[in-house]
Formats: sequence, structure tokens, C-alpha cells
Amino acid sequence: MKVRALAITALAVVVSGTAARAADPRYPDWPCTQAKVPEISLAAVWAGPALDDAETRWKDDAKVSALISKLSARKTPLDDAEKSVKEFLAGSGSDKTGNAKLLFAGLFDTLNAQRSQVMRGLERVSRKQREAADKIRDDTVQLQALQDATPRDEAKVEAFSNQLIWETRIFEDRRKVVRFVCEVPTAIDQRLFALGRVIQQELE
Repeated sequence: MKVRALAITALAVVVSGTAARAADPRYPDWPCTQAKVPEISLAAVWAGPALDDAETRWKDDAKVSALISKLSARKTPLDDAEKSVKEFLAGSGSDKTGNAKLLFAGLFDTLNAQRSQVMRGLERVSRKQREAADKIRDDTVQLQALQDATPRDEAKVEAFSNQLIWETRIFEDRRKVVRFVCEVPTAIDQRLFALGRVIQQELE
């Protein structure tokens, strides 16, 4: 790739990769087009009985904790998760309401924690991308200066060109990953809402 074309390509990748950053000034590191909602509110996903001490007691129940691990795992298909909820509550007998509260409290805790972890990771990557974009811009300027120098050091031009190609590739690959991961918090929201609805329906 010719040096001028490489420089233009590198800058184009950086510009397109940083232009879509969320406009909300409260969250300057948030890289997704989806609005950042720091936490899911309990009222938004649960209209069942008050959870009371279930919010702390669910961890003490080994059976509930194991089920929550399974239900909250993204590798568990939502249909299977909903079926497991129904089977668990159907076998709860007189403890059905108590178990339902424990189950939802654990899901709310676990999925909110997952969601927060993903969001923190996205913001870390966003900061790295901003640093990488600055470096690509600086290296592009240096590469153009090396090309215009007299006499021209071809070895340095080639080394800088290869470095810029590598930096641009990493930047672009990371941008693609971010675009994919930006869907994860929404998927977690949907899972929590869906499972919460099933638990409430089983109590009706």
C-alpha cells in the first residue's frame, strides 16, 4: 500500500471509529449507540411480592444459587431457562412464593452484576481506543514527514508503514468487537425481564 493511501486509510478508520461515540456528556467513555443505563431498577422488572430479606438470603440456598448460575448464563437458551424456572417453582409446594422471591432476587443481583461488568469493560476498551486513535494520528503525521524528508530513509518509511498498518488493524478489530459487545447489556436486560415475568406468572 502506498504511503499516502495508507495514511488516508488509517485516518479514515480512526474518524469512523470515533465519530459514533455516544453524545451523553455524563458518560464520555461509553462507546455504544445504545443509551447507557447504569443499573436496572427493580421496579422496571418486578411487580411481584416484596422481596424483603430474599435479597440477601438467596445466596444461602444452595439449590437456588445453582439454578441462578444456570439461568443467568448467556449460553443457556432463554427457552430452556424459562422451562427450568417453571419446573423449579412447580416442585416448590408450599414454599413456592418464598422460592420465587429468592429466585428473582438472585437473578436480579447476578444479572445486574454481569451487566455492570460488561459495561465497565466496554468503557475500558473505549479509553484504549481513544489512546490508539491519538497514536495512529501521530504516527500518520510522522510517516508523512519521513516520506517527505530529503534524503528519504526507505527503511524507516517501511518500518513506520508496517507499524501503522498493524495499529490500524488492531483498532478496527477492536471496534468490531465493541459493536458486538454493545448488544450484551440489552440482552441481559431482556433475559432478566423475561425470567421475572415467568416467575410472576407462576405465582398468579
